[in-house]
Amino acid sequence: MNETLDTIDVSGVRLPARRERRPVSFFNLLVVSVGVSADAFAVSLSQGVRVKTRVFRDALIVALTFGLFQAAMPLVGYLLGAQFSFLIAPVDHWIAFGLLALIGGKMLWEAFRAHPDDVPTGRIRPRELLLLGIATSIDALAVGISFAFLDVDIVPAVVLIGVITFAVSFVGVALGHRVGTRFQKPAEIGGGLVLIGIGTKILLEHLLG
Repeated sequence: MNETLDTIDVSGVRLPARRERRPVSFFNLLVVSVGVSADAFAVSLSQGVRVKTRVFRDALIVALTFGLFQAAMPLVGYLLGAQFSFLIAPVDHWIAFGLLALIGGKMLWEAFRAHPDDVPTGRIRPRELLLLGIATSIDALAVGISFAFLDVDIVPAVVLIGVITFAVSFVGVALGHRVGTRFQKPAEIGGGLVLIGIGTKILLEHLLG
């Protein structure tokens, strides 16, 4: 790590040093919150495809899971600051890609192997949901690390990220359910492709960025 009076070089990314904290406006925090919640919204759509009954309950579970992860990860990143980012940064994109590709591939496999007479379970699997929560919130960890070098009131910031992610995830599940009940197999295939696509996007952004 090379440090000057103005910047700190962390894994090739130059961040403002602690002594020169830059204030972050509410508008900028809002933009960041919407940005980090985009992947959660897309994944929520794919999960909504699986919901057959008790839509409100499942939408609430998904929204709470994603909202909590998206709020917790920036807080963890903020507390860690730049201390351990060099350990996480080299592999975070591979972790996100691996989890999303694995779950997306499983969705595709289930969609293509399904027999017309099969009765869908309509269940959102808790283990998959937790993995998706981790995968979609890894970028939020990096956001939290950057917050450590900015003039940010961390508690309102993570609450804002969590609330916005909760809202867009809830809407995503509801929309996915409406599509899935009419076009179940194409929607499941689309959901699997979306997960793989998001993972690929995260990977390429880090490798080519």
